[in-house]
Amino acid sequence: MPRSSFSENPLLRVSRPVSACSRCRTAKVKCDGKLPACTACEKAGRENECSAANDQFARGKERSYVAALELRVEKLERRLKFAKSRKASMALHDVDAPLAHSDDRKGSMANIHAAIYRKAARQRENSDVNALVSDFGFLSVNATAQDFEPSVSNMTFARLLLAASTADPLPEPQTDTNPPRDVARGLVKYYLDNIYALYPFFPDVHLHSAVENLYHDDRRHLKHHDCWLFWMVLAIASTAQSHSCNDEYYRNGVEYVTRAMTFADMALMPGKETQIRSLLLLTQYSLFDPAHFDSWHLIGFTCRAIIDLGFHQDPSSTDRIDKFKLNLRRKIFYCAYALDRCIGMMSARAFSFTDDAVNVALPSMTGVGRIPSISGTIKGPESSDPAILLFQLRQTQSHWYQTLVQSDPSVPLENAAGYVWHMCHEMREWFESLPDGDEGLPTAIRQLFELELKYSYVYCIAPSSRAPTITSHGRLLIFEYAVAYMNDVYDMVHPPDEKPQIVLGEVKPSPLSAWALLTYDQALRVYFMGSQFLAVMDEMGETLLSESPVPVPLSVPGTAPPPPMPERRGGDNLDRSLACVEKTIATLKKFGDRWNIANMLAQEFDRKSKDLRQRIEKLKVLRSEQQEQQRQQLQQQQDQKPHHQQHQPHHQHNRSQTHVSTPHLQHQVPPPPQYSMPMGPHSIAPMSPPLQQHMSPSARHISPPQRGGGIQMMSGPPPHPNMMHGAYSAQPHMQQPHFQHQPPFPGQLNPLPPQVQQHPPVQHHTRPAEVNWAPVDINEIMRQGGGI
Repeated sequence: MPRSSFSENPLLRVSRPVSACSRCRTAKVKCDGKLPACTACEKAGRENECSAANDQFARGKERSYVAALELRVEKLERRLKFAKSRKASMALHDVDAPLAHSDDRKGSMANIHAAIYRKAARQRENSDVNALVSDFGFLSVNATAQDFEPSVSNMTFARLLLAASTADPLPEPQTDTNPPRDVARGLVKYYLDNIYALYPFFPDVHLHSAVENLYHDDRRHLKHHDCWLFWMVLAIASTAQSHSCNDEYYRNGVEYVTRAMTFADMALMPGKETQIRSLLLLTQYSLFDPAHFDSWHLIGFTCRAIIDLGFHQDPSSTDRIDKFKLNLRRKIFYCAYALDRCIGMMSARAFSFTDDAVNVALPSMTGVGRIPSISGTIKGPESSDPAILLFQLRQTQSHWYQTLVQSDPSVPLENAAGYVWHMCHEMREWFESLPDGDEGLPTAIRQLFELELKYSYVYCIAPSSRAPTITSHGRLLIFEYAVAYMNDVYDMVHPPDEKPQIVLGEVKPSPLSAWALLTYDQALRVYFMGSQFLAVMDEMGETLLSESPVPVPLSVPGTAPPPPMPERRGGDNLDRSLACVEKTIATLKKFGDRWNIANMLAQEFDRKSKDLRQRIEKLKVLRSEQQEQQRQQLQQQQDQKPHHQQHQPHHQHNRSQTHVSTPHLQHQVPPPPQYSMPMGPHSIAPMSPPLQQHMSPSARHISPPQRGGGIQMMSGPPPHPNMMHGAYSAQPHMQQPHFQHQPPFPGQLNPLPPQVQQHPPVQHHTRPAEVNWAPVDINEIMRQGGGI
């Protein structure tokens, strides 16, 4: 008989033996038949040899009854212990949970057998549901996964999670005392003012209560997740103020997160809402300390917990749920949603779940529905709550990222340019509708949103799997927004009061600034924007540096136009391009003081941009020589007598190769012979002939000089493929271009037009408006969380 069956049905048919055991029968002594061994065998030390003389009392039957009972009791004790450990979880998910509230009924074998049958039925049901869901491709995770069950190896879910998401091990705690109360309150206030405003996934009153109870030694009301909340908030607030991986802020942050790990087993216990909040706190910390935690793994665990508890779907209208709890539930979901979209885009990886699987309204908002990228036309934000504004932006980003990057690349996107302009138009309207500072939106958060907008423009316009080619105007937009983005982020990381304040060994919180909002993903974004800048310079650097005009695609009436050009700072494109490269390297090195991986990115970008910097430096030297030559010629002209040119013969004036006099250029002398280049809307001064010698012919678009003198100009920019036939002619005699005279850049003079002379015909070299893009491999440069 198998041992399992024997333990369930032990044999016992008699209360005492009918004959003596084998040893007593052989010795012919009285046998009392005591179990498991008779008295005579025990006295002789032969209890192991005591056995029945016939088959009715053979080994494995009556004398195994005690062993069977012991085995059965042991199994029941294990089941009872496990049932107690799962009491809280079963109460949330099992409709039959009231059975667990009675100790007598819980301990009965009938209820244990019923629980086993229910578990088996639930597993069969989940298997059927998962099979059905997989057929539709509805979710990328197991939507019916059950709680993590402990095993005999004592491997808890928290230990498994930390083992998978931890990079470098945390040090041992240096002290077991709490920080001073003033320091704790300052860090809590810093967190609530800077970070909680964007991610309000727990009631702030819980945090204040935990602080008060902890410092009043009233720990009766403290739970493990309250202690986890306290220490993680302190760790995030301290690390967010760090400017170096060796400063006091960072060391304190590591100490605080180490103290929080002692409460990880209970705080991260599956099946509870507190588990999601605890995971969100740990994910937030990982963005400030990537050396110890991997944010991509952590947000993956968080989103799976979201799906397990069904937070990705609003409760049915028939379910009665408290409004406060429903609003908190929605905040928790959208905070996880925003972090998942942010981390997925920065690492160029797939999201944890798609938007099609989500049906959750925005929290705490009346009149603000789903964002237009999913539901309709954008109306702009209707709330000054920074968190709601962030959720709306993340939804738009999620929509075009899934369409352009995560969709099947073998299916080309119809009218890709129109779709990109439409998405950019939605984000532009979102930003233009942001409330002003007087309405409660902090300046630091507005600066962060402006960075997000410029980053999103470049990311959306750049070539993707379903839109592999872009127009020349798209490259110009990437150039301008990359330069503007680098100027803004450079100013953020180099504030005038960037040093932390340390008074008498106590670290004081820094003033409110955008620095607290710059997480590790900003270093990856800076590298991405710099790489896109290098890509467009490699494709059409001559056109950009010479500031030749680029055709703007004609938009169909009723469709969104391309984004406008950002505000431009002083200087020509030579100065702006070199400054963009240098600011990218300087910003990455500044981030390298906090995160070592940023130093690797700075070195890699320095190597990739070396050729471009050398090329720009040579062009700047030639430009300086031309400016000096023009200054000397102007000085010579001013020293001459005013009537010198007035008495020159008319025929000498026509043959002169050194002086030209016009009513509007009286005090200028011509530079060396050159072509006058048409000026774009952002141009400052025309390019000199030495500079043009370094440009390819296809970038200059020079028209043949005309007889009769005057300023020589190109007849028009090259035609764009999106334009209608005949709408923009490139023939020199078919259409006269409009020319708007612009004042010269300070310190630089406008050269005179070339002399009237015979020239051989100059052929037009027209660049195609659309060429294949040499894209930056985002997956390669950001693999493994941004590593190279």
